[in-house]
This record gives sequence, C-alpha cells and structure tokens, in this order.
Amino acid sequence: MSLAEHHYSVTVRWTGNLGNGTSSYRGYSRDHDVEIPGLPVLPGSADPTFHGDRSRYNPEQLLLTALSQCHMLSFLHVAVKRGVVVTDYVDTAEGTMRLNRDGSGQFESVVLKPQVAFVDPAHLPLADEMHHEANQLCFIARSVNFPVHHEAITTAAPGSRSQ
Repeated sequence: MSLAEHHYSVTVRWTGNLGNGTSSYRGYSRDHDVEIPGLPVLPGSADPTFHGDRSRYNPEQLLLTALSQCHMLSFLHVAVKRGVVVTDYVDTAEGTMRLNRDGSGQFESVVLKPQVAFVDPAHLPLADEMHHEANQLCFIARSVNFPVHHEAITTAAPGSRSQ
C-alpha cells in the first residue's frame, strides 16, 4: 500500500429489530453495534430526539469526537515539530446541528475548546498559530463541509505532567 493512501474498514450492524423490522416508525430500535477488527464493540444508537438510546453513542457525538481527536493529535504533532513541550490537553468540543423541514439536517459548525499546558511560557505566543496549523493538517476537519472553530486556552505549567 502507498504511504499516500490509507484504507479503513468498519462494520455497522443493526441490532434493533424488535420482531417486525421497520413495519412502523416506533416499531424498531435504532440500536446498532460498531465493529472494528481487534477493538471492543462500540454500542451505537440514534440521538434520543430521534428515538435513540441515550446510553449508547450516536453518530453526531462520534463526528464531534473525531474532530476533537484529530485536532488534538495534529496539535501534538505540530508541538513536537516546533519543539514545544505540551504536558496537558483537554478539549470540551461543541457542535451545532440544524434540522430542515424535510427531515434532513446538517452540522453548521463545531467549536473546539482545547485547554493546553506548555512547559515553557515563552512558547505561549505560538499557541494560536499552532492551532491553525493543526486545523490545516487534521484529516477530519479538512473533510467536513462546515467550519471548525477554535477557542483555545493555553497556559504555562512548568514541570507539570498529565495525569
């Protein structure tokens, strides 16, 4: 396989047939399993608004998760390239999805809110530029058709280590 091309596979298996399939809108469960070889099964469902099970992950949460994870991993890569030592990173991301009259919908925007700790206070002025570069590198952010904004807070925490 070429280094320029990567392939991923996942199996999504509907587990919500309550006996009569999709014979009525409320007659089936939205539950499903996300199966990825070698990993634990991820229990999925729809958002509770759409008759899903709130104890399972929904696609909207997972899209937001993918954006947050991708940005973090890209940011950490940028930090290493620039010689900036990061000791902590926590993101409380938020997304806005709009429903349309025809039942469709789409995300309108996502705001990532990373709180990052640098060892060296002299690197603090680089933070915004690093987030911008990470956004440009993030495969997921580059693949969506809505804006991904950043409201980052960066502090210096000399000698700190993430727990």
